[in-house]
Amino acid sequence: MAHFAKVVDGIVTEVIVAEKSFFDTFVDSSPGEWVKTSYNVYGGKYMNWDKGEEAKDQSVITGDEARERKNFAGQGYHYDGTGFYAPKPFDSWTLNKTTYLWEAPVAYPSDGKDYVWNEKTTSWDKE
Repeated sequence: MAHFAKVVDGIVTEVIVAEKSFFDTFVDSSPGEWVKTSYNVYGGKYMNWDKGEEAKDQSVITGDEARERKNFAGQGYHYDGTGFYAPKPFDSWTLNKTTYLWEAPVAYPSDGKDYVWNEKTTSWDKE
């Protein structure tokens, strides 16, 4: 089984689980296209979610169109023909076109504490 995202005008409207052969007979008269996606990919890396880290063997991404699409599609996500990415979280953030993840203009602090983004000051505030 695989995951497929319905993309209408660049926006994901739904995600389903189906065999690829399902689309051989499935009739969808609504606008948009079905694009394969993979929940095993985050930021363009194949993940070992059991360990919460990148898988050691990244070669499994090559040649699998779903895994090459940078991130797992979610409803409301964008798709530009190359990768899926979440809606923009803050006006000051920019999309990294390698990972298809949003990045703050200031790096997240690495002191092990929890922070939240403050758009007004464009900085990280301690929780």
